[in-house]
Amino acid sequence: MHVLHAAAAGWRQLGRNIRLFFLANVLYQIGTGMFSVLYNLYIQALGYQDTMNGTIVSVQSLATALVFIPIGLIADRVSHKLLLSLGAMLTGLSFMGRAFAGDESGLVLLAVAAGLFAAFFQVIAVPFLAENTSKAQRLKIFSYHFSLVLAAQVLGSSGGGLLADLLQQTGMSKIHSLQTALFVGGASSLLAFIPLLFVTKTVRKKEQTEAAIPKESAEQPVKIPVQAKEDWKAILKFTLAQLIVGTGSGLVVPYLNLYFTNRFAVSLTAVGILISLGQVMTIVSMLIGPTLARRVGPVKAVVLFQMMSLPFLLLTGFTNLFVVASITFLFRQALMNAANPIQSSIMVDRVSDARRGIANSMTQTAFMLGWATMGPVQSFLLTTYGTYWGYAITFSMTGVLYISASAIYYFMFKESKTAAQKAAVSVQQ
Repeated sequence: MHVLHAAAAGWRQLGRNIRLFFLANVLYQIGTGMFSVLYNLYIQALGYQDTMNGTIVSVQSLATALVFIPIGLIADRVSHKLLLSLGAMLTGLSFMGRAFAGDESGLVLLAVAAGLFAAFFQVIAVPFLAENTSKAQRLKIFSYHFSLVLAAQVLGSSGGGLLADLLQQTGMSKIHSLQTALFVGGASSLLAFIPLLFVTKTVRKKEQTEAAIPKESAEQPVKIPVQAKEDWKAILKFTLAQLIVGTGSGLVVPYLNLYFTNRFAVSLTAVGILISLGQVMTIVSMLIGPTLARRVGPVKAVVLFQMMSLPFLLLTGFTNLFVVASITFLFRQALMNAANPIQSSIMVDRVSDARRGIANSMTQTAFMLGWATMGPVQSFLLTTYGTYWGYAITFSMTGVLYISASAIYYFMFKESKTAAQKAAVSVQQ
């Protein structure tokens, strides 16, 4: 209750631009949530093999990865409002088209389009929030942002599965019910551009670039390349860590709904509710993330969250009991994703304002490249070893990659005691 009360008080203190963006993002993510749960089930209902799902995930992820860096470069130079509005409109339209595509070429082409347009929101959200908040507010704002994303996806995933099941109960075919639910999700994402129209221009903050240059030499141009060099060193480190996490995630996360339907033969509603519960638990863990970061430091908090998720990941992959799989899935989902806002805060604090867009785009590119390359691997393992050992192997591989990513992240970004204390003071403010 204390956490919820603090969150409600914090919401009232947000600026107008942040509230408008959050409203737009809720609409956008409802559509994304519907597609994340229902779309590969729709492809399966069309009669395609599991390899087709792997192909769709791969081409969509690859398209997103390819456009991340250009979008990041553009985002550092033009209006974030314009790019976010275009992203909402084009993503919504591509979703609505995907709801009715049935032939293989249409599925692939629209997956590419959706992947390209989804990059706008994924790249620009963090820089937009950073330029509209002070440094002391950022960890809280990022926690609210990621929590609202998941809350909206809860509505989308649970509502989408429930809508599809209800339509089937009224006599509609499975394919048509899924098409209807997916079209509703696309319409929701499309409507996200409306709140963004009322966002006002913000003067870009330069506090990090200036802070990095000593006052007595602030006018000396020789210091600027030094800051750029430090930025790129940090960006490359964050990119490496995200590549490893994305590779592990790409083996498991896009196929969690198929995992439950294939191994336990549960209904669409049950899958939607389960995934939604995982997101609810993640929301709670994200809201308590700043408390852990204040106690042990942001970097240690990230590593702790990720490492605590590993036993639950492995139990999910090996169990044959639906109850056990459900519980372990919920805890893995909450713990692993709870680190996301803390990671974003660390990145924003270590990269100057002039390169935040490209920093976020490069880390997102690395993550999506992991997803793009692992789709065929996951499909091969599943078709070769079946629905038990196929998933057991992929979950185990993901565990190894997560351990590697956590270790690398800790040694690259570990804080001295002084730095950790300063970070704690920043979180408290």
